[in-house]
Amino acid sequence: MTLRVAVIGSGPAGSSAAETLAASGIETYLFERKLDNAKPCGGAIPLCMVSEFDLPPEIIDRRVRKMKMISPSNREVDINLVNEEEYIGMCRREVLDGFLRDRAAKVGANLINATVHKLDIPGNNTDPYTIHYIDHTEGISQGIAKTLKVDLIIGADGANSRVAKEMDAGDYNYAIAFQERIRLPEDKMAYYNDLAEMYVGDDVSTDFYAWVFPKYDHVAVGTGTMHVNKASIKQLQAGIRARASEKLAGGKIIKVEAHPIPEHPRPRRVVGRIALVGDAAGYVTKSSGEGIYFAAKSGRMCAETIVEASNSGSRIPTEGDLKVYLKRWDKRYGLTYKVLDILQTVFYRSNATREAFVEMCDDLDVQRLTFDSYLYKTVVPANPITQLKITAKTIGSLIRGNALAP
Repeated sequence: MTLRVAVIGSGPAGSSAAETLAASGIETYLFERKLDNAKPCGGAIPLCMVSEFDLPPEIIDRRVRKMKMISPSNREVDINLVNEEEYIGMCRREVLDGFLRDRAAKVGANLINATVHKLDIPGNNTDPYTIHYIDHTEGISQGIAKTLKVDLIIGADGANSRVAKEMDAGDYNYAIAFQERIRLPEDKMAYYNDLAEMYVGDDVSTDFYAWVFPKYDHVAVGTGTMHVNKASIKQLQAGIRARASEKLAGGKIIKVEAHPIPEHPRPRRVVGRIALVGDAAGYVTKSSGEGIYFAAKSGRMCAETIVEASNSGSRIPTEGDLKVYLKRWDKRYGLTYKVLDILQTVFYRSNATREAFVEMCDDLDVQRLTFDSYLYKTVVPANPITQLKITAKTIGSLIRGNALAP
């Protein structure tokens, strides 16, 4: 037999999973509802993703080597990468996603332009799952209803995952991100050539930060807040537009977009022979809001587990086999999520603590630890003296933040 696996959703998580499966000789079906989808996203990727996922330079719009952190009182802290070879990649999701999807198809994944609307779940461990979907390939507006039988399913269909609902994966708390793409005059765009900005303050985000990230020929200007505060999202967007108004002067809005961001992993990420990856699983970090690398990595790790457990497609993996992927994932990245959760709780709760956060970012030791963690997804423990210094600075910054906050 040849194992049949359906991957539903072709973002970085789904395409990375499909590529790994197909390259191993497993019969792979990759479903995507909208092939020209441009997901609203800041689009920042760490340096390690470029090499690890063999991303060509042409899909990276900007190589950001300067970050500007701006506090509620408009204190600015500049963070510069010292190593000339290091950078944060800025991508447009429609370009990145299209590249990864096409690469998966080239190695053998069967790409299906369709909307999945229902799963028939078998009552035993061997019978196939039946996927009900509307095929859009023929260009007919209403599409054609079809079905497909598979042995395993990977849900990579985003925060509003249909697969997660069908497998009763449970809900999670989520945030709302709102973003405008703004094309700037040439002189204004030059300022953002290799620079990204992050703003904090109650006026731009009650829970996170707001951003101005450079793209190919425009900047992405956005903010986010927890869904309970979603009614204020346009007011917060007006706040970031006001804070950055001089730098955005003369700009033209070319696209307005919004999307949900999961805030923690779902209660159940593997049920039967269905596994969730990426946003569908809830793999977005707090504090930083990063999700692209973790999506691609989770898709690849899940697929590698399937290849291993199935002996390259010669047997059907069990629920227990799939849960090995979860154990590996949680062991590798669980601490990262917990630490960033704590940082968000400590530093994003008031303007005073946000002032402290920006002040801390002025410290070179903090910058080095932060960038090592982000660029390479590895955290090298600081020596005891440096650790004591950072701890003391944190306490001092929190104290002074209460005095500095507007």
